[in-house]
Amino acid sequence: MKSPLHIVLVEPEIPPNTGNIARLCGCTGCALHLVHPLGFSVDDRSLKRAGLDYWQYLDVTHYENWLQLRTSLGDQRNWYGLSSKASTSFWEPHYQQGDVLVFGPETRGLSASILSEIKPVTVPMRKDAPVRSLNLSTTCGIAVFEALRQLNIT
Repeated sequence: MKSPLHIVLVEPEIPPNTGNIARLCGCTGCALHLVHPLGFSVDDRSLKRAGLDYWQYLDVTHYENWLQLRTSLGDQRNWYGLSSKASTSFWEPHYQQGDVLVFGPETRGLSASILSEIKPVTVPMRKDAPVRSLNLSTTCGIAVFEALRQLNIT
């Protein structure tokens, strides 16, 4: 089956977030792309625990760096970078089969150089929110299901 979306985690730092996102990809058929360096070992117990026993059902690819990922996936698709710094709501795009949703490291988000190469979008929060951002796996779940809803896959 062709992946409806490509989920990219750039230098993820927290094993349970990556495990939760892996589980999400297993349940939705989305391809998971991990850009190194990772902030943990892929043998990490908490990573495996969060992903439960779904790892065998995933399409996971590892990349040494951002350039290797970009070269591999190419420019023939839409690339969206989820960032709390973006001004465009992630509700605005019309997602298409094969689009790429990119998420940055938990503690620093996507770099300005990566955001300059793709379309930055954000999951809107209330203006006076006392927190700076949503959890990575929560944001990923929200974005994936909106894109899948638009694709009539959910």
